[in-house]
Amino acid sequence: MTDTPPDRLSVNPASPFYNESLLDRGIGVRFKGIEKTNVEEYCISEGWVRLAVGRGTDRFGNPMAMKVKGPVEVWFKS
Repeated sequence: MTDTPPDRLSVNPASPFYNESLLDRGIGVRFKGIEKTNVEEYCISEGWVRLAVGRGTDRFGNPMAMKVKGPVEVWFKS
């Protein structure tokens, strides 16, 4: 297994960027210098994260999320 996290990863199984084995390994995300635990998706090269907002869901049952731009750092927790 590689020690470099992917450029883009999502926690939604319907997404083409979903990878269960990497999510089981544990991914840490730091956005603008603050570690975030509510990240739904991230992209390092484009510099954005999609954060879950509140407890609401959309009409498909997915958490409401907003896309925020800024510096993104990603690492494996284990």
